[in-house]
Amino acid sequence: MKSSVRITRGVESLFGTRDENIRLIEAGLNVHAQLVDNNLEIEGEPDCVSRAEHILEDYNRLLREGHIFNNGDLNSYLRVVTNDPEVSLHKLVQSGKQRNFGKKMLAPKTVNQRRYLEAIERNDLVFGVGPAGTGKTYLAVAMAVSALINKQVSRIILTRPAVEAGERLGFLPGTLQEKVDPYLRPLYDALYDMLESERVEKLLERNTIEVAPIAFMRGRTLNDSFIILDEAQNSTSEQMKMVLTRQGFNSKMVVNGDITQIDLPTGRRCGLIDAIEVLKGVEGISFVQFDERDVVRHTLVQRIVKAYERYNECMGAGRQLTLPIEQAEPAPQA
Repeated sequence: MKSSVRITRGVESLFGTRDENIRLIEAGLNVHAQLVDNNLEIEGEPDCVSRAEHILEDYNRLLREGHIFNNGDLNSYLRVVTNDPEVSLHKLVQSGKQRNFGKKMLAPKTVNQRRYLEAIERNDLVFGVGPAGTGKTYLAVAMAVSALINKQVSRIILTRPAVEAGERLGFLPGTLQEKVDPYLRPLYDALYDMLESERVEKLLERNTIEVAPIAFMRGRTLNDSFIILDEAQNSTSEQMKMVLTRQGFNSKMVVNGDITQIDLPTGRRCGLIDAIEVLKGVEGISFVQFDERDVVRHTLVQRIVKAYERYNECMGAGRQLTLPIEQAEPAPQA
C-alpha cells in the first residue's frame, strides 16, 4: 500500500539530524518514506502505513496549533508512538503539559516521564528505577525547584551515597566537602540548569538548598522539605532505612536508582532492591519503572542500554526485579 501526506512546514524538524526521525518511523513501522514536492510518500503494509499517516497528521496538527519541537523532542516522542500503537503523537505531546521550573519550561518526553511527574505530584514518596539517561534526577530536581519557588516546601535536600566504581573518599585530596563534591556534581548541574547561578549560590549559602552525602542525614527529621536520594542503588539496606525514616511533616521524597549499576562492595545488600521488595503495597508510595525507551540522551545511549540488557540476559547476570507498579492507562487516540 502507498499513501501520501502533505507536509506544508516543519520539514527540517520532521526529518531531524541526518534524517534520524524519518529513519525511526521507517524502522519502527516497517515502512518506506520519501519526500516528493512537500508530500511524504509512505509505502508498506496497510496497517503500518495507516499508523504512519496518523503520526504525520498529528505532527501537522501540532504545528498548526503552534507547538514548537525543540532539539531532540520529536525523536523522543516518535520512539514512544512507534513502539505503542495505543499512543497518539498529539495526545502524548498535549498530555505532557509544559511546566515552569525556575528558568526552564519542561515537558515530559515519554509516557513514563509523565507518569513519574504525576506520581511525584500525588504521592509523598516516589521511587524512580531505570537506566541512565531517562531523566530521573533531572526531573526530580525540577519538581523540587518548582515546589520551592511555589512555597510548597521551605528547603530542598539533595543526597546520594559517596560510592562510585570502587573509589574511596580517603584517597581524594582536600577537605571533606571537596572530597564529596565530585560525587554530588550531577545534582549541582541540574540545579544550575533550573536557576540562575547567583540564586543557587545564595540558596546554598542559606542552606535553603542542601547537597550532602547520605551519611549527613543520620539523626535528622526533615520537615517541610523536598528530599531527593539519587544513585540509591549504591546505598546499603541500613542507609536506605535511615534515609526513608528521615521524612517529616509536609515533606516529599524521591528515591532514584539503576539496579544494573550497583557499585557496593561484595557482600553488601543493595538498599534500593530491599526497599522495593519491603515496601510493596504500602499506601502512599509510588514506583515508576523506566526502560531504554525513556532514554532522552543521544540515541546511541538507548542502543547501549539495550545491548547491556541483552548481554546480561545471555550471561544470566541480570537480577530480575518486579516492581509493584500499576499498568499505565493507554492514551486514547486523537
